Amino acid sequence: MRGLFRSFTAIRTDVHPVWRGSVRAEVRFTPLPKKAAVQLYHRAREWERSTRQPGRHGGAIGRIGLAVLHSLLFDFLNHRTGQLDPSYEGIAKKAGVSRASVGRALVRLRSLGILDWVRRCVGELRDGRFVLAQERNAYAVQGEGQWRGYRPASALPGAPEPGTWGEHPSLPSALAQAVQDQATGLSQSAVLTALASDPGDALAVALARMGQALAAREIRGLSGVSA
Repeated sequence: MRGLFRSFTAIRTDVHPVWRGSVRAEVRFTPLPKKAAVQLYHRAREWERSTRQPGRHGGAIGRIGLAVLHSLLFDFLNHRTGQLDPSYEGIAKKAGVSRASVGRALVRLRSLGILDWVRRCVGELRDGRFVLAQERNAYAVQGEGQWRGYRPASALPGAPEPGTWGEHPSLPSALAQAVQDQATGLSQSAVLTALASDPGDALAVALARMGQALAAREIRGLSGVSA
């Protein structure tokens, strides 16, 4: 799959106190349907699982990297417009990790080619002077064709022919994957997404809806809003 986002077009500015490489121009996002986002996340999760090694903590992406990617794809991405520009604090809250962990995970995702971003700034007048102010980064989740080092399980050396003994096991069911995600410490949002990922699994979909309803009720209770 090729990259899912149009290239960013912007004018570089290096003469004001903003982060190096910040740009001052409109960023063009490209829509990413939720179904495609789910497929990308599944491939990332499979890649993470297939690259884990005994005695090492996590695989190529890491548990926190997966949690941050999940948050970007399902908590912040506007699937219709492609807009994706959350704050570090927002990602940290949704993913259930620290701000510093978010920074490290984002750098890791970018090094793997899964994620890219543009630092943005805007011009404004302050005390009669034109200055630049930093804005949130504009993020883009890349298609697996741009992931560095990624190969589908079927493309690995020595992979047996489909249907033969020793064939790479198929992905677990939505319910089994949700149980595994919960056991590895992923967020409640990630677990519910796993449950809802297979529309053909009626039980998993029903559990996802029940979990979403309970989560919404808990939020209303914490905010003091009655049902």
